[in-house]
Order: sequence, then structure tokens, then C-alpha cells
Amino acid sequence: MDLFDMPNDDTPRGKPLADRMRPRKLDEFIGQEHIVGKGKLLRRAIEADQLSAMIFFGPPGTGKTTLSKIIANTTSAQFDQINAVTSGVGDIRTITTQARERLRMENQKTLLFIDEIHRFNKSQQDALLPYVEDGTIILIGATTESPMFEINKALLSRSRLFRFEPLTDHHIKKVLQVAISDEHRGFGKHSIEAEEQALDHLVDVANGDARTALNALELAVLTTSPNKDGTIYITLSIAEESIQQRVLQYDKQGDNHYDTISAFIKSIRGSDPDATLYWLAKMIYAGEDPKFIARRLYVHAAEDVGLADPNALLIAQAAAQAVDFIGMPEARIPLAEAALYLATAPKSNAVISGIDHALAAVKNEKAGQVPTHLRDAHYSGAKELGSGMGYKYPHDYKDGYVPQQYLPDHLKHKTFFQPSERGYEKSVSRRLEYFKERKQKGE
Repeated sequence: MDLFDMPNDDTPRGKPLADRMRPRKLDEFIGQEHIVGKGKLLRRAIEADQLSAMIFFGPPGTGKTTLSKIIANTTSAQFDQINAVTSGVGDIRTITTQARERLRMENQKTLLFIDEIHRFNKSQQDALLPYVEDGTIILIGATTESPMFEINKALLSRSRLFRFEPLTDHHIKKVLQVAISDEHRGFGKHSIEAEEQALDHLVDVANGDARTALNALELAVLTTSPNKDGTIYITLSIAEESIQQRVLQYDKQGDNHYDTISAFIKSIRGSDPDATLYWLAKMIYAGEDPKFIARRLYVHAAEDVGLADPNALLIAQAAAQAVDFIGMPEARIPLAEAALYLATAPKSNAVISGIDHALAAVKNEKAGQVPTHLRDAHYSGAKELGSGMGYKYPHDYKDGYVPQQYLPDHLKHKTFFQPSERGYEKSVSRRLEYFKERKQKGE
């Protein structure tokens, strides 16, 4: 048997398994039950052929393009498809002109599927808007990016959003089992036996991406010789060779980027070192810019730890310098050290509160004049103007402190910084309390 003749006679030679196995109708569609399950809005709209503009968004391999092809098979509307990578405004004008004429002459609607719609720039998206608005076309856009960031607000407001979630392990395993047993599109006409552990490995490493799992299965089958009985055995070792690295859904400009860094920072803030390391590892594994990670550590050393542990900022600074000095992969170690230091340090956001309250006072209160005794007395004629007169030099007094007014007159009783009772700030709080008592006593 020639393994390269394995695609069936009614299947185009060389067509990838993942493409052959695309579901042709809703009942074959696996996953996304929250949007196409029985009785769900989108399923009802597809079955009733009552579609409106919509955006499909989610990770690769979750069924966005597949569902659009199912819609193409079920709708009475003319179905046109373009890819935003290879198309432009000219293509949009051609399609919309034909759609308008078709609607006028034949009363037939046009459904336009745009794959990777996030690749269209603002002007290209704007070109679609009037035709979506007047019903000339019914738009279906598919994107792996967050539509909130990549799609024009006007186009978004006229479209219904459907989020596609990564397929579960159960879904992926079912996809593989169908591919093995399907006689028309899969390997059902051939004798194939796959160990349970082998399938489980493909499912696990595919990480919710059906296309990746099917590609790995196809590679395993096509590169494994049948035994004397004509049966191809897919063992765990063959499966491991066919899909050697875990697929990680992570785009440095997309949802996963923002969601992961958010989880990382919130884990630091929540003092969970294990979660902190996990999200850091995910970013490193996905190839996130280590300088970006270092910058976030720098910010949150001040934002979430603050004066509860002033060394945190120095540790973050050292990690940032290490990224520049030694580079990856070694820099993963100082990044991890800094992240763990921040996660396990006492927490306080009193620094943020203090500077933000002070900025609000500067913005909203009348401009405060520098008290006369605090003004610069070094330039010629300053003393004649009274600048610096009455200033008390703190080092000349007990504990290096002497009560005197430092804020403008209208703010002299204002308090901006309120240290917490955590970490080093507890000592700061006690010191400020001591100074306050001396001030009240007039010492």
C-alpha cells in the first residue's frame, strides 16, 4: 500500500487532513456549544437563514473559518470570501457593487466572509461600513485578535460578537477519533489503531487547537509503515515525535498577551509566588520580550510593594539591567528572582495614593506660593526680598527634625502620604507619628 495514496478517491490528492475533516453541517461541528449548541442564538439564526453582521474571534483552530463554511452551505444568500491579508479596498468595492446589483435585480442578499479581518486598516474597514449599515452585505469577520482593539468602533457597534473558546480535551479527542474512523474524509478505509496514550498525548500537546492535533495525526499515519497485516499502529513514541512541542496560544499584540501580563501582575499583587512563576514562564516560553517583562516588574515594585520594602525597586532595577547585560535564556533567572521577591514582599500602594492625591491638589487647587522661608536665598538680592529668612536647618535640631511649614498656606494642614502598617512603612508610620507629636508640642 502506498501511504501517499491514502486520501480517498473522492478527496483531492494531497489535501491536508485538517482541511478534509472540516465539518460540512452544524451537526458535525464540534465544540463552541455556548454559541452553536441546540437552541443558542447563532444556531437559530443559521438554521433560519436570518443572519446579521457578526465578528468571530478567538484562538486559531477553534472553528471560526469552519463555521463560516457551514453557513455558506446553508444560506440562500450569495457567499463571498476574501482574506484581509491579500485583499484591499478595490476588492471590497467590486464585491459590494455586485452585491448591490444582485440585491436590486434578484432580491438576493450577499454574505461576505473576511478572514483575518484585523489585518484591514482603518480606511479599509471604513469602506465596509456603509454597505454593512444599509444591508448590502451581511458581514462575517474572523480574527484571532481582540476586536475591541483591532476593529473600528463604528463597525463593532453594527456587529454581534461571538467569542470562540479553545476546544476542550474531550473535543479534540473526538475530532481525532472521527478522523480515524471517517471513511470518506479521514482514514476510515484503512486499518489504523492508536494507543489511548498516543491520542491523549496529541490532545494534551495540541492545547485546544484541532488543526494542530489533526496535522500531528496525519504526520503520524503517513510516516508509519503498516505491519504485515496492513495495520498502522500509532504508539505513544510515534505521537511524541509527531507533535514535539506544546502549542501555546499567545500573540504579543493580542488578548493572550494582555490577559497573561494581567494575571502575572495580579499574582504578584496577591502574593502568590507559584502563580507568579507560572505566568512568567508562559511569557518566556511564548517568546515575550524580556524587556517588557522587566519594565512591568519595575513599575509594580513601586506600585504594589512601594515603601513596604524599598529594596523591591532596586531588585527590579537589577533584573532589568541583567536582561540587557546577559540576555536570554540566562536572564530568565534574575527575572524570576525579581518576580518572586515582589510576590513575597509586604505590599503597599501608599506611594500611588500619595502622589495621585498630590497631583490632584496641584490640578484642582489654586496655585500655592512657596513659603518665604523656603525660597532660594543664594542669588543676588534674595535676602533683601526676605527669601529664606526664618528657615530652620533640621540638622541643627534634635533627631534632625524641627517643626516648620513646608506646604503652601492653603494646604498647610493637608496630608497626602498615609503609610501602611506593613513592612518598612510601619517604621515610617511610627516616625511620622513621632514628628507629629513634637510638632503639636511645638518642640
